[in-house]
Amino acid sequence: MTGKKIEEIIRGRYSCRSFRPVPLADSDRLNLEEFISQKITGPFGTGVRFRLFAADPLDSTALKGLGTYGFVRNPAAFVAGIIKESEMNLEDFGYAMERIILHATEAGLGSCWLGGSFKRSSFAERAGIADDDLIPAVAAIGYSADKKTFTDRIVRATAGSDKRKGRDELFFSSFMGSLNTDSDNSYGKVLEMVRLAPSASNKQPWRVVKEEGKNVFHFFLERTAGYYRQNRFIGGADLQRVDMGIAMCHFECSAIESGLKGLWKHEIPSDLKYPKGWEYSITWDGK
Repeated sequence: MTGKKIEEIIRGRYSCRSFRPVPLADSDRLNLEEFISQKITGPFGTGVRFRLFAADPLDSTALKGLGTYGFVRNPAAFVAGIIKESEMNLEDFGYAMERIILHATEAGLGSCWLGGSFKRSSFAERAGIADDDLIPAVAAIGYSADKKTFTDRIVRATAGSDKRKGRDELFFSSFMGSLNTDSDNSYGKVLEMVRLAPSASNKQPWRVVKEEGKNVFHFFLERTAGYYRQNRFIGGADLQRVDMGIAMCHFECSAIESGLKGLWKHEIPSDLKYPKGWEYSITWDGK
């Protein structure tokens, strides 16, 4: 591998929808298969199985009906993740899949998250999933095309991919005021990597509250009104919970590289005040 810093990898990753029409080189395929075989476990301990597939003509059928995600051209391969129903399984899925995507990015590969209904798709068939298995999302993998197509630019603009919420909309003090992350050179950088995390339709549903005087960060989900209902209509998973796992991945990877020790725990203080409608996910307890 290249040994790139996590910040460089995160800043270099983008949703690639146009790939060069070539298969993965053996070295890149073996590299990905070896990384996937490590059985990555998320903060909640859910078992997630991943499979790497060379792209198949039937895959285009599976991608129809996924809105903007249908505009994926010439992927060399797909990574499919399989989970069973359990509490916090989607958060662990998002965490683990993003670890794979960041690894692929470091290896020089392009990628794109594809969320939707894959229960009766070519991916499900090749993965041999059981009746109680779920594929919340797949990732397209390949070599990024040299030039973005007109369709790429339209899709990116429609999804708001280049527009992200500011820090004052995502990170808060325990009194629900704006968190002055610029004055904290350690966790300030970590939170910026969270802000840059990908999310379904770029909704960025994560909210983080830092306890006063402590390196303790509580993660909450603020849902986008109607978004889950719309996705559930086509049989899709709760992608905003997947987004929470992606944010946790960026936070943990960045913290570890910065030498910041801590651990995840599912324990929210009873006296912590936060807006009505926010859903508690997890806490990072920094040491």
